[in-house]
Amino acid sequence: MDYRSAFLSPSDLESFTAHLQRSQRIVAVPGAGLSASSGLPTFRGAGGLWRNYNATSLATPGAFRSDPGLVWMFYSYRRHMSLNAKPNPAHYALAELARRKPEFLTLSQNVDGLSPRAGHPADQVKLLHGSLFDVKCEDESCGYIRRDDFDDPIVPALAIPADESSMAEQSKARPDQALQAAMARKAALIKGLDISDASIPIPTIPRSSLPHCPKCKTSLLRPGVVWFGEMLPEAVLSDIDAYFDEVDPKPQAEAGNKGHMQPKKVDLCLVIGTSSQVYPAAGYASQARSMGARVAVINTDPSDARDLQEGDWFFKGDAADIVPEILKSVIGEPKASEVGKAG
Repeated sequence: MDYRSAFLSPSDLESFTAHLQRSQRIVAVPGAGLSASSGLPTFRGAGGLWRNYNATSLATPGAFRSDPGLVWMFYSYRRHMSLNAKPNPAHYALAELARRKPEFLTLSQNVDGLSPRAGHPADQVKLLHGSLFDVKCEDESCGYIRRDDFDDPIVPALAIPADESSMAEQSKARPDQALQAAMARKAALIKGLDISDASIPIPTIPRSSLPHCPKCKTSLLRPGVVWFGEMLPEAVLSDIDAYFDEVDPKPQAEAGNKGHMQPKKVDLCLVIGTSSQVYPAAGYASQARSMGARVAVINTDPSDARDLQEGDWFFKGDAADIVPEILKSVIGEPKASEVGKAG
């Protein structure tokens, strides 16, 4: 299928391309839909369950206090899935746009680590909700944090259970064959039991078997993500505020404002694969628009484009297809090594 004719009207693409080429200060606000083509669940709507649990109900401090083993099992599953997924063409397109446009800033709601793995410059992506691969002490007074922990599993008790047939085959194999089989499983998504399926039994993990803080040695480590009811990282918010507050060094010529420094204009805001319902991320498009930006929404669901105004754009479809196409006039064609990299 030619997705360009299926999803993009020529007039919209032409007007967007002309504006993109003139734009320097660009903000992107991607959500879970950015990573959907990489095989990662969005946990939205009818698909928002993990086993029989509403995924959002597990993303709270209270849930961790009540059943840290269950919460860690959920996040261990997500870590495993993310490590075995690959950045898709949209991740690579945004990373290339960042290299071409130094004043482009991505304000990501995703915790899966795929944007960094696509080579997105670190100073041009702000992780609003933290990362699955950071862990920290549950006791804030301790202050311990460990970044970029890619161990899978993080402790043996959180290993994804293997299916019985592969376990039996591995027990009969020579050591070198077993190692090759293990490496093959690691390179795939889930080759064991899919513990997101509620019919698959999961163990009750005692507190003693969960990851503990090596600093205070009394509290548990928890995922370094922002849970519902928690504040976003102060340093991240400070960097975003600094971006929006950056002043234009050229004095304003209007009478009464001569010599007054005004914030720089924002040219364009890309809202990618998000329902724009969680704040403060949901407010960044409006903030950019108030500073002069036109808004482009890329989403499979037209209802997520309900706040568009005259002069904005809506591109319906999968971000992995749409984003590289609408940015092509600036970033060029995707490299052959990047085509088909969705997991």
